[in-house]
Order: sequence, then C-alpha cells, then structure tokens
Amino acid sequence: MAMNVAGSSGGGGRRGRRRAVMAEINVTPMVDVMLVLLIIFMVSAPLLTVGVPLDLPQTQAKSLELDKTPLQLSVDIRGKIFINDAEVAMSDLVPKLKAITDARGGMDERIFMRADKKADYGTVARVMGQLSGAGFKRLALVTEVEQGS
Repeated sequence: MAMNVAGSSGGGGRRGRRRAVMAEINVTPMVDVMLVLLIIFMVSAPLLTVGVPLDLPQTQAKSLELDKTPLQLSVDIRGKIFINDAEVAMSDLVPKLKAITDARGGMDERIFMRADKKADYGTVARVMGQLSGAGFKRLALVTEVEQGS
C-alpha cells in the first residue's frame, strides 16, 4: 500500500501547500498615519493661541519668565474688554478682576494687558486708570517682537 504524501490533493503541484503565517508587523501604514497626524498638528497648533484676535504692537523688549498661566486683559479694535476670553463691560471690570485675583493670589497677581495697536488710546488709558485706581500695581503690556530690525 503506497500512499502519496507530497500533497493533499492528488494533483501533486503547489496547489495544495499553504504558506507559513507571517509573524512580522508591517509598520509602513502606521508610519504614514503618524506623519499625516504630525502635519495636521503642526498646521493647527499656531491657530490655538489666545482667543481674542489682536494685532499687537511690536517692540524690542525681552519676554518675561512665567511660573503659572497669566491673567490676561485684552482690548480689541472696537474697544471691547476681555478678561482671558470672556467679554466684560467697563463697569464690571474691577469687581470681576478683584474676584479673580482674590482667588489666585491677591492684589500682587500680575495682569498682562493686550491691546490691539489700532484700538482707541482713550479706552486703553481708561482701563489702565481703573486698574491703577483699584490698587492693581503689577500691570504688564504685551507686545510682539519687532521684525526686521
């Protein structure tokens, strides 16, 4: 009794053989996806900056070293006032700032003031006057680094 051991289907060729299972992972598609995600994040990261769009004036001043997120006060081109990203009326500015600074560290809290370079100078001066009159002594004006000099 002779038995054909070469193939399971009586034909004998390669039709009956199976390939060995490949144990390696193909990382090329994963690398492609990661590169696409990297490009997406690189493009979208600059768009995630401060919520109030302003055209800040440019100076040659050096940046400050910060140890925590600053309290930002913004005045846009139309004269609207914002604490961080929330719009406030001029009459509510000092009470809201006092409430925020009491929770964060008192009157010694540094306030960063950002004003559009085309904003009304009188509005900016009134805001600074109210802050000074209320006892806020650590007010810093935010500008951009001057280009081309």
